Amino acid sequence: MKSFPFLPTSKWLLLLQIALGLFMMAHGSIRIYAGTVDGFGSFLNDNHFFIGRIIAWAITLFEITGGFLLLMNRFKKVICFLFILQLIMGIVLVHAANGWFVVGYSTGGMEYSVLLIVCFFLTASHQEPKTI
Repeated sequence: MKSFPFLPTSKWLLLLQIALGLFMMAHGSIRIYAGTVDGFGSFLNDNHFFIGRIIAWAITLFEITGGFLLLMNRFKKVICFLFILQLIMGIVLVHAANGWFVVGYSTGGMEYSVLLIVCFFLTASHQEPKTI
């Protein structure tokens, strides 16, 4: 059954999965392009992660490769679970202290991260029906 606008729900969920993969790849890629991975590592060190630079590089590379794996529809549940954990840590370390709103009333809040978490849960839970 086709639903608004013009595609079945399963295709919209696939589009969501592709968008999430691209968003996460962009997030990791810009950190490399802008040269801020080491700054991220310093932030982690300042927050008692004793190998912050290594963790920052691991997260950055995971965002790129994990996003790509989502695009390829590989290891979807595991990748989504790891992105959910990463986003929860981002909320705990950064966004919760800035309130709810990302822009407007406040800046840097957690609303976008919470939305991404919901999207990753939805993506992980969706399975294409088997065709015979």
